[in-house]
Amino acid sequence: MAIDAQGLEIRIGARTLLNPTDFHVTKGDRIGLVGRNGAGKTTLTRVITGETLPSAGTVRVSGTLGYLPQDTHSGDQTRSALDRIMSARDIDSIVRRLRKAEHEMTNPDPDIMSKAMNRYDKAMQDFETTGGYSIQADATVMAHSLGIEQEVLKRPLADLSGGQRRRVELARILFSQADTMILDEPTNHLDADSIEWLRDYLKHFAGGFLVISHSTELLDEVVNKVWHLDAQRAQIDMYSMGWKAYLHQRVVDEERRRREREVAERKAERLLKQGERLHAKATKAVAAQNMIRRAERLLQETSEAQRQEKIADIRFPEPAPCGRTPILATDISKAYGSNIVFAGINLAIDKGSRVVILGTNGAGKTTTLRLLAGLEAPDTGEVKLGTGAKIGYFAQEHDTLDLQDSVLGNLQQVAPELNDTQARSILGSFLFSGDDAFKPAAVLSGGEKTRLALATLVTSRANVLLLDEPTNNLDPASRQEILKAIAKYEGAIVLVTHDEGAVKALQPERVLLMPDGDEDLWSDEYLDLVAEE
Repeated sequence: MAIDAQGLEIRIGARTLLNPTDFHVTKGDRIGLVGRNGAGKTTLTRVITGETLPSAGTVRVSGTLGYLPQDTHSGDQTRSALDRIMSARDIDSIVRRLRKAEHEMTNPDPDIMSKAMNRYDKAMQDFETTGGYSIQADATVMAHSLGIEQEVLKRPLADLSGGQRRRVELARILFSQADTMILDEPTNHLDADSIEWLRDYLKHFAGGFLVISHSTELLDEVVNKVWHLDAQRAQIDMYSMGWKAYLHQRVVDEERRRREREVAERKAERLLKQGERLHAKATKAVAAQNMIRRAERLLQETSEAQRQEKIADIRFPEPAPCGRTPILATDISKAYGSNIVFAGINLAIDKGSRVVILGTNGAGKTTTLRLLAGLEAPDTGEVKLGTGAKIGYFAQEHDTLDLQDSVLGNLQQVAPELNDTQARSILGSFLFSGDDAFKPAAVLSGGEKTRLALATLVTSRANVLLLDEPTNNLDPASRQEILKAIAKYEGAIVLVTHDEGAVKALQPERVLLMPDGDEDLWSDEYLDLVAEE
């Protein structure tokens, strides 16, 4: 019931994400893995789970391991949400046997009916042996605690919103009773009540877990250890303490490293001066060269240690000219199968307007953005684009990215007029430098995919931005950059978010309440709904 890593080294191309490192996760360890976006946190979890091979070293996992990745795309989209959760304990296969036998028991052929009844009896026996209805009830209760209602559990995964699918995957991992868990941004798409329930669950979890989260409230309440992945040094600084104590100790450690750098710089300066004096004497030339080399190594090390962690330079484009109403939606509705998401929605997006869409998970917020973006067609009504309308769409599930193409290729798909130098310059401002430009989008972390999707918006000259949870998966510094970009953008923005800071940066004029489609002038009283939805 543990994770044991020995000499683990991770490299992506020429870049080292982690120098050879030993670590151990065992029962009772509640570890928060932190570090800036792109440091390699998600890559580290993929190596631990065996999705990616390390450059060197080994990872051994004993007991069962549950893994919640940032991007959750389960295979069979036709199965129900409840079946997906139950599959964590292989109950879903028994349920499918029961359903198949039930269907065949209606066959008029006596022989087929008799065999089906026997299979049904055997499947029911297996169902009861594994806990049967009580386990199914447990799964339903856990799903409800994470905001998944009974009606949603019956629907196929294909009919669920991104937020609902994310909750289903989290419920599945928790329901699996794994000895050790790795959770990558588990609070994404959770409302306040679900986050509170998750915090309590993790505080009382008997096994060990490693959690990546930008929620300082979650880290403060649940972790007893903090691992900081330092992108500059490619090392994990391990702190056997809670979140607040870690924050204090990290300040102390950074000050100590600063003093050590100053001592090293003074030593290097003395070595250079001695080397220069000795260099004039032929008999001391070798000693002089050794001193100069030592000084250069010291200066190089201090220079690397002093490099500031870079922040993405996020600036939304200057909008292209357009008419008075770039988007007009009239009496639109959408249903998936028998599930009517919403009906009779009317919305006009005027030039430079700022609208926030609020509603519970599954109320149709993302679907509304996709209809406005033209990625889906409404079942009734129509969406018309006005004169000069140019739409930029940011998808919370990064659906707009071509995962098989490279980082550079994704940008050039959107802006083919850019040459390699121009495209790489834009990517550099979003922290994709050197060989990073040639990485396939599929291997990027959630934060890196967010930055790449935002980079594609920069080239678009869009005059309407449709933003679906744009601050998810971002470290605090990058999040602040997006909030500044939202505040400064002169075009129209339609925003879906659970982030109160993003709404405040937007300063919306109107609010659209889903699924009813009621429109109202914005009031700060609606802020209370943002994090709750």
